[in-house]
Amino acid sequence: MAQDKKVYLFKGLQLFAMDGTTLRTHDTVENRDHFGAQNYSGDTVASYSQVRGVTLTSLPTHLVYSAAFGPYSTNEMLYAKQLVQAIPDESLTVFDRGFLSAEILCNLTGSGTERHFIIPAKSNTKWEALEDESTDMLVRMRVSPQARAKRPELPEFWEARAITVIDAQARKRILLTSLLDRRRYKPADIAACYDKRWRIETSYRELKQTMLGTALTLRSKTTDGVYQEIWGILIAYNLIRLEIAKAALAVKCEPTEISFIRAFHLIQFELHWAGVTRSYGKLPASMKHLRERLVTLLKDERPGRKCDRAVKATPKRYAVRRVKKLP
Repeated sequence: MAQDKKVYLFKGLQLFAMDGTTLRTHDTVENRDHFGAQNYSGDTVASYSQVRGVTLTSLPTHLVYSAAFGPYSTNEMLYAKQLVQAIPDESLTVFDRGFLSAEILCNLTGSGTERHFIIPAKSNTKWEALEDESTDMLVRMRVSPQARAKRPELPEFWEARAITVIDAQARKRILLTSLLDRRRYKPADIAACYDKRWRIETSYRELKQTMLGTALTLRSKTTDGVYQEIWGILIAYNLIRLEIAKAALAVKCEPTEISFIRAFHLIQFELHWAGVTRSYGKLPASMKHLRERLVTLLKDERPGRKCDRAVKATPKRYAVRRVKKLP
């Protein structure tokens, strides 16, 4: 894949997204003591323990580049800080606004080479405009005294480019980014990159619903077993996504245009059949046959399909009946 990496670049930068998710575990004493559970109002607690995790995911391929997970009580920000150093050079990472932290973003841009970010500003984010105020301006923000007390190496101020964009629902959003070159990185390009952030949610759906068969709870009943199971799920997911990416290159389409469900079922069937009817010495030939069939199956699978994001209507609680208009 190394020679084809340029196919998935954004103006020479690898494109990633970072976000968090949770997984439910069996409610054993060991799991509850280690992972904990969600607390509700009224001193009540969830009836099952949960794992909290954060992943760094490639947006073009959905490959999980790195992951950190553990007790539910650990804040997502702490897991995100563990992953910052794993972000490669010459990359652009899209964050959700919940990760707006000078410590995370300054550590990202302050080390390595050409490591950039896009993140939406919060409604209470304060800054000082370093240029005439406009929809595309350079701003400066103060690092909180609390953050500097914990991390004295942080600067007193940090700068970013603030871009105002209007989405399809006519809502105004301000994106903060370290991409300061206005000639190379146009506001429309930056907005388009941020609009791809939702693909990481699709990746979580593929992991938690498709691969796990919509199971609500992980199978393992011990703490070590839970960690082992999650790493196993991530490895299996990446192997499937890698085969999808190779098939996409063969048929010259985007990996996200290929149905994960159909590819998953095909790979699952082929590997099961290979294990039942063929010797291990013929496994390379079996893999070759799998890839050929994957490409053949997917070549004309969904011609002209588009993956534009759509906001679906909220399901009605009660059945409704369409009323015919009188002429």
